[in-house]
Amino acid sequence: MGPYYEHNFKTQVEKCEPPNQAIKAAMDSLINNGSQVHFGRWLIEGSPYVILFDIGAAAWNLDRWKGDLWNECSIGLPYHDREANDSLIFGSLVAWFFKELTDQLQDKPNVIAHFHEWQAGTGLLLSRSRKIPLATIFTTHATLLGRYLCAGNADFYNNLDKFNIDQEAGERQIYHRYCLERAAVHCAHVFTTVSQITAVEANHMLHRQADVVTPNGLNVRKFSAMHEFQNLHSMNKAKIQEFVRGHFYGHLDFNLEKTLFFFIAGRYEFSNKGADLFLESLSRLNYLLRVHKSDVTVVVFFIMPAKTNNFNVESLKGQAVRKQLWDTTQFVKEKFGKRLYESLLRGEIPDMSKILDRDDFTIMKRAIYATQRHSLPPVTTHNMLDDSTDPILSNIRRIGLFNGRNDRVKIVFHPEFLSSTSPLLPMDYEEFVRGCHLGVFPSYYEPWGYTPGECTVMGIPSVTTNLSGFGCFMEEHVSDPSEYGIYIVDRRFRSADESCNQLTQFMFSFCQQSRRQRIIQRNRTERLSDLLDWRYLGRFYMYARHLALSRSFPSKFKMDHLNIAPVSPANTHTLSDAPEFSASLLQSSVSHDPLEIILIC
Repeated sequence: MGPYYEHNFKTQVEKCEPPNQAIKAAMDSLINNGSQVHFGRWLIEGSPYVILFDIGAAAWNLDRWKGDLWNECSIGLPYHDREANDSLIFGSLVAWFFKELTDQLQDKPNVIAHFHEWQAGTGLLLSRSRKIPLATIFTTHATLLGRYLCAGNADFYNNLDKFNIDQEAGERQIYHRYCLERAAVHCAHVFTTVSQITAVEANHMLHRQADVVTPNGLNVRKFSAMHEFQNLHSMNKAKIQEFVRGHFYGHLDFNLEKTLFFFIAGRYEFSNKGADLFLESLSRLNYLLRVHKSDVTVVVFFIMPAKTNNFNVESLKGQAVRKQLWDTTQFVKEKFGKRLYESLLRGEIPDMSKILDRDDFTIMKRAIYATQRHSLPPVTTHNMLDDSTDPILSNIRRIGLFNGRNDRVKIVFHPEFLSSTSPLLPMDYEEFVRGCHLGVFPSYYEPWGYTPGECTVMGIPSVTTNLSGFGCFMEEHVSDPSEYGIYIVDRRFRSADESCNQLTQFMFSFCQQSRRQRIIQRNRTERLSDLLDWRYLGRFYMYARHLALSRSFPSKFKMDHLNIAPVSPANTHTLSDAPEFSASLLQSSVSHDPLEIILIC
C-alpha cells in the first residue's frame, strides 16, 4: 500500500482487478465516497499486488482530517509542512480502507498491517484510535531525530541518554513529525528496527525497546553469478578503464593494470555517509603511497547526486578525444595489417620503415597532439550549481587532491546516479560495482546500509563501520570479517583521528595485495552472500507477524515465547543457530490461515 503517482503508475504498475472480493468491496466504498484508489501488480520480481491511494484527489479533506487527528491523538500539524500533510491524507485513507476491509471480512481471516517509517505511521495511529481489529507492526529504518542530530555533527552515540528529545525536535521544527513517529511506535502491537544499533537508538529517542530486530535482506539470486562473477569483474573493470583513459587523457602516466578503483555511493549526506572521513583518509593514503614509492594508483569515485546544470565540458571532451584516438588507431592498424598481409603473401620479410608511410605518421602525430592537455583532469564530471560551497569539493580543495601527476590517489566526483545511457560512464550501478575493487562506506549514521551488502553479494570487498547496522551484523555473525573482505572501522569507541588512521591502514593494506590475493578475497566475500539472503532474514519478519497476532488477538493466537522466540542477530554467529520458522509456530484456535492477508504500508 502506498501513495499514487501517475507517472510512476504508468511505467511501474500493471493495472488489474483485485482477486479478493473483500479488498474490491473496500476499494469500491472509498471510490463511491469521492476517493481514488488504484490496484495492480508492481512490475518487480515477484509481481506483488499494490493498492495505491491518490492523496491529491483527497486533499480537500485535509482540514477535516487534521481536526480528527487532533481530537483523536492530540497532534497538530502546521499548514506549511507538505510532507506531514501528505502523510496525514495517506494515513486517513489507509485507516478508512482498513475499516471497510475488516467490516467485509468479519474477522475471517485476520489482517496484519505492517507500517514502515513515520510517513506511514499516521494510518497506524488512526486505526488503533478507532479500534479497527488489526494486528499492527511498525518498523523504523532510522529515527527522525537521530538523522537530524547526526547531520548536525552532534556526538550522537556518546550522548544518547543526555539529549532533551522534545527540545531538540522543537528547535529543528520537526516536533509534530517526532510526535507522529513516537505515537506510532507506542501504538503498534509490535515494534521492530532494522539493526541492533538502531534498536539502542530507538530506545532512547522513542522510549520503547524494539520487540524484534528485522535486518534488511537482499534477493541474492538476482545478483548471483556463480563462478562467473570473477569474469564479470574483469569485463566491467575494462569499461571503467575506458572511462579513465578519456577522463585523464594527457595525464595518463600511470599503469591501468596497476590501478585500483574505489568508490562511495548513496544519498548526499556528507557527514552521515562518512564522506568527510573518507576524504581525509584519501589524503593520508596518497601520502603513504608516495612515501613508499608505490606503483599502485587509486582512482576513487564519489557517486552522490547533487545539484548540477549539465555535464562538464572537459569531461565530455575527454571521452570524445579518447574515441577519436581509438578510431585513428583502428584506421592505421587496418592499413598496417593490409600491407603486412600483402608482403607476407609475396614471401617477403616486410620492411617496417615502408609499411607505415608519411601520411600514417602525420595522422599519428596529430592524434598525439590532440591528447596534449594544459590543465589538470577535472575532479567532477558535471558543472556544480553550488561549486564554492559544495562539501565534497570544498574538502578536496582543503586536502589538495587535484589529480596532479604526482598524486597516487585520483578523484572523480560523479554527482548523478549511474545510467547505462550516460555519454560519460555508460554503466548501470550493478555493472559499476562489479568493476570496482573496493567499496568504502565509513558511515557515522547508517541504520542498516544496503551498499556494502550489495558489494558483498557481488563478491566485492567493502569498508563499513561499527555504527552501521550492516557492520554490527557482520561483527556478530563472522569471527574475522576482514578475512572475508568486510573491513569494519571503529567509529564508536575511537576518536575521529584514530578512525581515520584505521581506514587509511585498511586501504593501504588493500593496495599492497597482489592480484592473486584480491581474487582469493573476492571469492571469500561472495561466500558471505547467503548470510544476507531473505530466505534467512525473512524469518524475523515472520516472527514479528506471529507476535503481532498473539498480542492483538490473544484469545485466538498463542505463542510459547520460551521455546520459539527467534535468535536475535545480535546473539548468533552462524546461520545454523537461528531456528526455522513456519506457521506451525503459531498455535491458533481457528482453522483458517491467519496470514492470508498481510498489508504493508
